[in-house]
Amino acid sequence: MRHKHGYRKLSRTSSHRKAMLENLTISLIEHEKIETTLPKAKELKRFVEKLVTKARVDEPNTHRQIFAKLQCKNSTKKLINEIAPKYKETNGGYTSIIKTRIRLGDATQMAYISFV
Repeated sequence: MRHKHGYRKLSRTSSHRKAMLENLTISLIEHEKIETTLPKAKELKRFVEKLVTKARVDEPNTHRQIFAKLQCKNSTKKLINEIAPKYKETNGGYTSIIKTRIRLGDATQMAYISFV
């Protein structure tokens, strides 16, 4: 039973899951809208919203904290300089998930995730 379990495992090891979320985050920051499976989108939303909340704060250490999670200079700069200032006055809810279609190969629910 997974009562009160904190996250989705997505049928991956912890290192694979971490790498996948980092890559999805970089793609989302770069393109500002991506299509992925619904469970991945829901888990990505948790990951991205924490990063945007950190990026909103104007501190010298912010770049280091976000770069430690993403390992991508371009995405870190874009998140801090372009995306986070839009949400200066907003408390959460930076992304939205829109269900789109059912994938033909395995009948998985697909969804778009984008910044609001």
